[in-house]
Amino acid sequence: MIKAVLDTNILVSSIFWEKGNPHKVAELALCKKIKVFTSAEILMELEKVLRRDFDEPKEKIQQQITLVLEYATVVAATKNVDVIKADSDDNKILECAIASGSDYIVTGDRHLLDIKEYEGVKIVKAKDFVEIIENIKK
Repeated sequence: MIKAVLDTNILVSSIFWEKGNPHKVAELALCKKIKVFTSAEILMELEKVLRRDFDEPKEKIQQQITLVLEYATVVAATKNVDVIKADSDDNKILECAIASGSDYIVTGDRHLLDIKEYEGVKIVKAKDFVEIIENIKK
């Protein structure tokens, strides 16, 4: 089974835009077509973004985190990386992918996408990831 880490921007997009590719990625995970990993740091960032940028109430934020935990396994970073200098916060996504042995990072973040691949982990947009999974099912 394909293993992936979803960046915070993908998690946020999956919540608010049900017709988008990030939502399709979350559905693939809920249907157990892919295995998704996350970390405490990613979940904390999700909580912060939902509160700060979307003014979501605490109960709604907790519901969203609970939903993510239905399809994602939490792992702890086993190695600190300092690859992304322009936005060091993005390094937690790479750390999660390495710790989980993921095949893909799904993101809309340019800093990550520019890397394309890190230690064997491919870094792709949600649209490309959905196409990859659909092609595997054929």
